[in-house]
Amino acid sequence: MKTTFVRWLVGIAATALAGCAGLGPRPELPEDRAIPPGEGTILDGIIAPVEVRHPGQSGFRLVSEGPEAFAIRARSAVAAGRSLDVQTYIFHDDLTGGFLGFRLVEAADRGVRVRLLVDDMDARSRNYAFAALDAHPNIEVRMFNPFASRSGQARFAAELVGDFGRLNRRMHNKSWIADNRIAIVGGRNLGNEYFGASEDVNFVDLDFAMVGPVVRQVSESFDRYWNSSAAYPISVLAPDEANPAALEALRKRIEAKLPAAEDSNFARELRMSDALQRLTSGDWPMHWSPSFRFVSDDPLKVLGEGTGPAGSRVLEHLVPVVKGARTRLTVISPYFVPGKGGTAILRDVAQAGADVGVLTNSLAANDVAAVYGGYAQWREPLLEGGVKLWELKPSPGIEAKASMFGSSGASLHTKSLAADGRTLFVGSFNLDPRSASLNTEQGVFVDSEELAAQLEALFARDSSGERAWSVSLDAGHLRWTDEDGTYTRTPQASAWRKFQAWLARVLPIQSQL
Repeated sequence: MKTTFVRWLVGIAATALAGCAGLGPRPELPEDRAIPPGEGTILDGIIAPVEVRHPGQSGFRLVSEGPEAFAIRARSAVAAGRSLDVQTYIFHDDLTGGFLGFRLVEAADRGVRVRLLVDDMDARSRNYAFAALDAHPNIEVRMFNPFASRSGQARFAAELVGDFGRLNRRMHNKSWIADNRIAIVGGRNLGNEYFGASEDVNFVDLDFAMVGPVVRQVSESFDRYWNSSAAYPISVLAPDEANPAALEALRKRIEAKLPAAEDSNFARELRMSDALQRLTSGDWPMHWSPSFRFVSDDPLKVLGEGTGPAGSRVLEHLVPVVKGARTRLTVISPYFVPGKGGTAILRDVAQAGADVGVLTNSLAANDVAAVYGGYAQWREPLLEGGVKLWELKPSPGIEAKASMFGSSGASLHTKSLAADGRTLFVGSFNLDPRSASLNTEQGVFVDSEELAAQLEALFARDSSGERAWSVSLDAGHLRWTDEDGTYTRTPQASAWRKFQAWLARVLPIQSQL
């Protein structure tokens, strides 16, 4: 009986492996570039005159509220008249993701060229929807660093094991660009939990909405990824599924969901907000700066060919900003695993006299217990070196769903920092080994006292005793303190979650976190 069972398992594995032919080279494709800004679209009419009044500068708006982040994307899609370029790590098939997909199709129906670039790790399970979108004559969909197989968990697992070195590296970038006039970049993927629309746990997140020359920098980065050998047209990966019938079926499925979406609590909140009405009518308060740069990793980082420290151009630009802080440095990173080098840098900055503070997820709020375990081993050296630490509490009344390596909803998702009340960074980059060495990342650096003050205010709000625990050392023992008192053990975390974090500390997996 045992032999029969073993043969059955071997047969299943052999079948899975046989069905997983390796990913072949991408076919040669003509270079495809972003459409330059022009005249005649709604966004041209709103933004071009403002750009003229601020020559050489770009305008920036920090977007911390989820409904506003959703509204900017949705309304810019409605206003677009030339192009929509969307790059994302995750694109959920839920209330907000479906509505944004509907807006992309509507824009394409008007003649707008839509380019959608999605990382394939999460997208593979929704291959049918992306292939259907690609069937539209004005929409092209490409999968970044894709799997060769397009369905089946056994094939997925077999391919992941067989080509782990490549598939372990992912595109973590997030950009939304309309008419090459406005761009939204930052930490948000496309889905309910990123816009405050989830019935479960919602993310504390941050984007930059931007106009001016910086938008063209984002478009240039998008083009590098779009034309990269790692970006495969879905029509090549799944030629049988990209057809008009599939598109029509997708249209009907999305349209059937719209009445319920329009009647949702989220939609009612959008309609009732005066601030959002001002925003979506074109009244976009911006802070302007002549000093800015958009930085993204080389897309071939997924093949181990990136440049800069650990292969990361983003890290190459971040390190001097951190090292250069003289008075204060505020860091927000949901997945914070500084390692030996990062810990030494932060300690040096603090010991040189700067006020260094870091806000990250607590174990109770963190959806990836392994990451918390990776962070925990650097916590005491950081505190001993003068670095101040805060750990965000889980949402009131909601316990984040935790897994060893999966992501099912963490409280904190913002990736940002501010140095000396002047220079700030907002992007997709976590201060951890995965962002540095494995995933491709991006972000925006801006010099602006007003924007830095706004980011520091967000840090102060989210690190308050109502929202976070202040972590300290008392005679060599860790303490977690909030407005209600002090804990001597990791607060509000189950024994199982603590075990997962401990296991991550003792296993040699730091490079994967």
